[in-house]
Amino acid sequence: MKILHVETGRHLYGGAQQVFYLTRALTERGIGNILVCLPDSDIDLAARKAGVSVANLKCAGDHDLAFAFRLRQCVLDQKPDIIHCHSRRGGDFLGGLAVTGTSIPAVISRRVDNTESPLIAGLRYRPFCKVIAISAAIACVLRKAGLDEARLTVIRDAVDTEGFMAPADQEAFRVEFGLSDGDFAVAVIAQLIPRKGHRYLLEAVAQLKANYPQLKVIIFGQGPLETELRAQIAKLGLSGLVQFAGFRRDLDDYLACLDLLVHPALAEGLGVAVLKAAAAGVPVVGFAAGGLPEAVADGETGLLVPPKDVEALRGAIARLIESPALRRELGEAGRIRMQNDFSIEAMVDDHVQLYESILSGGP
Repeated sequence: MKILHVETGRHLYGGAQQVFYLTRALTERGIGNILVCLPDSDIDLAARKAGVSVANLKCAGDHDLAFAFRLRQCVLDQKPDIIHCHSRRGGDFLGGLAVTGTSIPAVISRRVDNTESPLIAGLRYRPFCKVIAISAAIACVLRKAGLDEARLTVIRDAVDTEGFMAPADQEAFRVEFGLSDGDFAVAVIAQLIPRKGHRYLLEAVAQLKANYPQLKVIIFGQGPLETELRAQIAKLGLSGLVQFAGFRRDLDDYLACLDLLVHPALAEGLGVAVLKAAAAGVPVVGFAAGGLPEAVADGETGLLVPPKDVEALRGAIARLIESPALRRELGEAGRIRMQNDFSIEAMVDDHVQLYESILSGGP
């Protein structure tokens, strides 16, 4: 069995990291696979270091029709048994165009929960014999868009739980981010784009700062909304307690040092940052949107509140600031749940079973 994977993202964000986990594990199992990705991208460097076979193709995005031609040539050269498209940045429409007429079965992973019209969904997914939703929430969106149930399967994202077993270096964390011993460190980890909901967290923090002067917020991520968020921070008088940390390749080293992760996204496929925080034993507060109720067991591994409800978000954060025992309870439950239900091994097993089913002509 030989799988050709297509991932056109430049950074090793959540989706690309899942592709890396999958291709690395398949390689370690002796299953033939090759990763098509951008030259010098983060996943290119990580995959090569892990011994994954790589083919580099340039892709300028959804409108780069030449990418479809280049990918088709790569497919004909490599002669894979299955093609697996992962990225929406040219990997779905153009990937589907590239494989059309090759007689090689193709699958695609869907990672976002935004709605699509039946017409667009029909065009996007027509070339693929299977569409893999990373959460039940995304599967629901696809059903509403008219996707045939027989072509739909759910394989949830995974987290590298073993990477969070080492004790956290609290001193290094506080030095790196300028925190005092008594500070309560809250983080949000997401691209700086509207649907991630940063503004709701900032509004909640503005209500909390008087009663909880120890509260500090670290915003990890980058994106076009940074200027607007900085303006909101200044307007709310939060400049002394909110900092931007940008995109950090070493973020996993610091996750276990956090007191709380807040994920106020209004739309989310599943939430890799949430899975990682849970694996590190950090409780999560978030909006009950998209796949978040699958990533966070409300009341067991974290607290979920209605989307856009700033008052409820404020209350959930305050509750965990005031209760170290509850934070420990939720954090430990989250760690165990990630180990049991979101392991890389289980995710890879599900993909291998899908691939084998396709090649054997199964449903």
